[in-house]
Amino acid sequence: MGKIFAIIALIGVPLSVIGNLLHWPTVMMFVVYCVTIVALASFMGRATESLAVVAGPRIGGLLNATFGNAVELIISIFALKEGLIEVVLASLTGSVLGNLLLVAGLSFFVGGLKFKRQKFNVFDARHNSGLLMFAIIVAFVIPEVFAQDMNETKTMTLSIGVSIILIALYLFALFFKLVTHRGVYQHDDEGQDHSHEEPEWGKGKAILILAISTAAVAYVAESLVHTFEAVGETFGWSELFIGVIIVAIVGNAAEHASAIIMAYKNKMDVAVEIAVGSTLQIAMFVAPVLVLISLFYETTMPLVFTLPELVAMVSAVLVTIVISNDGETNWFEGLTLLAAYLIMGIGFYLL
Repeated sequence: MGKIFAIIALIGVPLSVIGNLLHWPTVMMFVVYCVTIVALASFMGRATESLAVVAGPRIGGLLNATFGNAVELIISIFALKEGLIEVVLASLTGSVLGNLLLVAGLSFFVGGLKFKRQKFNVFDARHNSGLLMFAIIVAFVIPEVFAQDMNETKTMTLSIGVSIILIALYLFALFFKLVTHRGVYQHDDEGQDHSHEEPEWGKGKAILILAISTAAVAYVAESLVHTFEAVGETFGWSELFIGVIIVAIVGNAAEHASAIIMAYKNKMDVAVEIAVGSTLQIAMFVAPVLVLISLFYETTMPLVFTLPELVAMVSAVLVTIVISNDGETNWFEGLTLLAAYLIMGIGFYLL
């Protein structure tokens, strides 16, 4: 599979450059850009997996989520520059739904087909549940409710204040997990020696591949953003559907694949950290950062989602918490999350 992605990336990047310069048909280039980004994301995933072998499950999952979200952040920044606020907010919604329902669902389902029961750190699960409740249900719902009786200036001020608080709390959460309480709530499997496992790439090579892949993604992502309007008109897709489904899946391809592979290897602590940790990073860091970045552009982005987006995200959080809070899972629970994602996908397509 790695060789296939390597070939796609080697062909896709030059095609993206040539097609952009020669103005090839927009829909065709949209497909080329998406496939190329997915191939490049696979390299980012493999590089972070190599670094994760020596870093442990928590830091490994954090690395994977961070570089996976880097793709989405890059796409969103270019979309902000073009004034596509609805697409950015929709893609953030799609990331939350995709990570909690699609990624976690596929991970639980695929891993559950091989293992009857899979366990992960129940203390991390409960800690993440609290943060999910705060980030999605408190920090995202409050601006929407209060914005009903505010003008644009006050709404933006509220969004900036919430964004700063979210970023600060996310940094404190990392400090809590990786410094002050590192190992305090250790899972039984985390204390085992995994030194026999060899990383695919050495540290230097992995970092170099990450840098090159991220730079290539930045170029292709800028071109991809310019195709959204034409593609939406061609297929009858709304900006909401493009953001929630298309951009979210393409932008998070790296952690999608990594989490499923980790679950198949029964490394559930890493798989759950990728799926849930990535969601927290999107909600508590990426979204607030995009709000602050938008201040430098002509069109600012308040942290105010539509009602369907909010209901979908809150529902995804509640379902995930109920399923994951016991610290173990199986294929049927994975299928339940996937069913929820499909229901929401149909809804967003028909809007």
